[in-house]
Amino acid sequence: MPSNSFLGVFAKSPLKPLEKHIDLVHQCAQGLLPFFEAVFENNWQEAEDLQRKISKLEKQADAVKRELRMSLPSGIFMPINRQDLLDLLSQQDKIANRAKDISGRVIGRELQLPEAMHAQFVEYLTRCLDATGQAKIVINELDELLETGFKGREVRLVEGMISELDKIEDDTDAMQVKMRKMLRAMEGSMSPVDVIFLYDIIEWIGDLADISERVGSRLELMLAS
Repeated sequence: MPSNSFLGVFAKSPLKPLEKHIDLVHQCAQGLLPFFEAVFENNWQEAEDLQRKISKLEKQADAVKRELRMSLPSGIFMPINRQDLLDLLSQQDKIANRAKDISGRVIGRELQLPEAMHAQFVEYLTRCLDATGQAKIVINELDELLETGFKGREVRLVEGMISELDKIEDDTDAMQVKMRKMLRAMEGSMSPVDVIFLYDIIEWIGDLADISERVGSRLELMLAS
């Protein structure tokens, strides 16, 4: 999109590109649920198709990121600090990157999880995706915050959303500990290399919640400034 066209849109709603980006990022992360369903069924063709969809969404998010970085006005008044927007964008981008990393690593090794872990793994993944969804909700409130001048009832509403995001992230930390204990109990019956990779996957899925929480933290700092 040409710079002048982008800036015309940006002038009307300076936060829309950021919201568009988080929407793509969340879609990218959500793709992990059907992806792992295919993995559990040992349907690697379906898993590869779903991995390509995740990768495509990550590339679309990258395109929005680059466009925003290149076209974000500098040297003129904006209602939100330019660096704050770029910091939020950077954190959001890490969510999509991590989702792509997870699916790519699993496909690369055709990595299977022990069947006994499937139910708890899906519960853990789902809760981490709750965090990316909550980050999306928080970012999509930025327009309303802007309209109210970052004051009043809307600020309290967003602060409550950020507190909920913190709670979700705490839940995922506890669930990750349980997942690691479960895997440790099964190590003896598994390939040592697969065990190492599975520990990475468990940690990387937790990163989805950790990074989402950092999105909320960045916004919380903006509200406090």
